[in-house]
Formats: sequence, C-alpha cells, structure tokens
Amino acid sequence: MGILGWIVLGLVVGALAKLVMPGDDPGGFIVTGLLGIVGALLGGFIGRALFGTGLGDFFDLRTWVLALVGSLILLGIYRVVTRRRART
Repeated sequence: MGILGWIVLGLVVGALAKLVMPGDDPGGFIVTGLLGIVGALLGGFIGRALFGTGLGDFFDLRTWVLALVGSLILLGIYRVVTRRRART
C-alpha cells in the first residue's frame, strides 16, 4: 500500500475510532489523522504478533479491522495521557 493509501486509511479509521469511542478529545482533524495512521501501524504489528497476519491490501477487511483496533487502543492511551496532563 502506498503512502497515500496509508494517509487515507488513517484519516478514515481515525474518524471511525472517534465515532466508536465518543468523548471530548483535545485534538482536531490532524490529530485524528495521526492517531489513525499510527493506530493502523500498531494494529498491523499486533495482528502480525498475535495472529501471524499483518495489514493486507487497502480493500481487505482484515486491514480495516486491524487498523481500527490499533486506532482504538491508541485513542484510549491518548485520552489517559491527556487527562493526566490536564489534571496536573
């Protein structure tokens, strides 16, 4: 998958992750995209480590599910870190 495909996948999956985990997040469109891109990479790493399969083609369902799971994990970590920083 090319770099443009990763960016599109990250933007879409980042937005989906915010829809699945609604809440007040201190971040806009760019932060959402970055969380989605890094979350897709994280999901691919987790999929390869646990199931022996990584990210496939752009239109493969496995790619989107792994990217969404990685983005949800990363969004959860992001929320914990930003809440701690806001309290101190």
